[in-house]
Amino acid sequence: MHLSALLDNAVRSAGPKEAVVYGEQRWTYAEFAAAARRAATVLGEAGLGPGDRLAVMTYNTPAFLLAAFGAWYTGATLVPVNHKLATAEVEHQLRHCGARLALVDAEIGARATAAGTDTRWLVSHPDADPATRPADSFESLVAAADPAIAPESPDDTGIAQILYTSGTSGRPKGCVHTHRGIALTATYTATAVPLRRDERFLICMPIWHASPLNNWTLGTLLLGGTVVLQREYEPRRMLETVQRERVTAVFGAPVALIAPVQAVPDFADFDLSSVRSWIYGAGPLDADTARRLMKAYGSDDFHQVYGMSETGPVGATLSPAEQVEKAGAIGRGGMPGVDLRVVRPDGGDAAPGETGEIWLRSDTRMVGYLDDEAATAEVFAGDWYRSGDLGRVDEDGFVTLVDRMKDVIITGGENVASQEVEGALRAHPDVLDVAVVGRPHPQWGETVVAFVVPRQGVEPDLAGVRAWLETRIARYKIPRELVLRRELPRTPSGKITKHVLRDELAGG
Repeated sequence: MHLSALLDNAVRSAGPKEAVVYGEQRWTYAEFAAAARRAATVLGEAGLGPGDRLAVMTYNTPAFLLAAFGAWYTGATLVPVNHKLATAEVEHQLRHCGARLALVDAEIGARATAAGTDTRWLVSHPDADPATRPADSFESLVAAADPAIAPESPDDTGIAQILYTSGTSGRPKGCVHTHRGIALTATYTATAVPLRRDERFLICMPIWHASPLNNWTLGTLLLGGTVVLQREYEPRRMLETVQRERVTAVFGAPVALIAPVQAVPDFADFDLSSVRSWIYGAGPLDADTARRLMKAYGSDDFHQVYGMSETGPVGATLSPAEQVEKAGAIGRGGMPGVDLRVVRPDGGDAAPGETGEIWLRSDTRMVGYLDDEAATAEVFAGDWYRSGDLGRVDEDGFVTLVDRMKDVIITGGENVASQEVEGALRAHPDVLDVAVVGRPHPQWGETVVAFVVPRQGVEPDLAGVRAWLETRIARYKIPRELVLRRELPRTPSGKITKHVLRDELAGG
């Protein structure tokens, strides 16, 4: 299914029903699809054509979705951009994907438009009064445009999205996905959790992430449910939105569910009874935390999801009944539409008690990494995707994530490539050598820790290093701890033994 057809089908089945809610702004399916076709006209008049790439760098606002569907009606490809990136990081992604046109939220516009590319920028003012917002704002242009006429039978084998990874080799890679693959991602997810036709799903995690966009936003729209957008995650605002909009499902990193309980003094006063499913990903919950959250939220309907951008994302799920008994596991086998193996180094399937690499097979798998045949070949094994994650199988067949072969640190739901942070730190004038690892954290999953060997005669401090990194990498990637060392532990071949550093942190 082409993603524009996903929306058109929903119009036919749920036309007068609410499709998108953003504060006091509301669109029925018929209204939203008409606005998306007007957005297609705006994008086309700005130079976007079939096969072109549209970069979108916004918060969770209607503009993101209107631009996405507008691009798909136009026959163009959506490139979601992390709104937290520094200018240099934005520039790299724009150059790499060749985006001819981009949309940015006015609040972060200066950081994005300073990128030294020939990309043309449109600017969104999602919260401005229609009577006073700039005439050239994306919203004003969409309101005044005529709707575009999209092809009646669009090809679902065309490229729908380029999703950028965290960059385990120092630079993010672009996962190239077809319309068919992303539509199947939404379908498999809706089946696995499952989602319902009367869903009111709160999108409070960044919508440019693969899971909020493809699993939950498109999964909800596929069924004719309602997507409730929260501009940016904040614990109290999440509770207020759930209560006001009678939200039925919420997705977030573990910290997004833990923080309201710990940081909102009157948490117990909020009416959260409308929520049927509390869904979390990007890290597990231990048994004690799972019990505390179930008691606090008055619900035992918690789901864990595991996947990655390369697969849509799809992977595995841990059902509500398994949250305590199998705490820490990602599930048993793959979710509907997904085959999952744990593969030993000799190529055989791992038996109970053994550890191996997690391999996934699904029709949602990416076509490959954009302009990177070598990296694509490295992660493909026939029809299988080699995740790079190490999993251990228990006696019941449940798989627990043991380690990340790619040294990705997941902090607050954000993926941080340790090699990217190390590369930035090596350019610091006082740093001789560096290794970056994650320290386990009960709320954030992990925090970023840098082990630094300083140049002789200097002693860098955390505040100075953090200030120096501010303009070079996104804020969430900047180390929260700095450990000074005379040397780093290495193998005889010279490779840093990061497990030794992790053990050192675990020992206090």
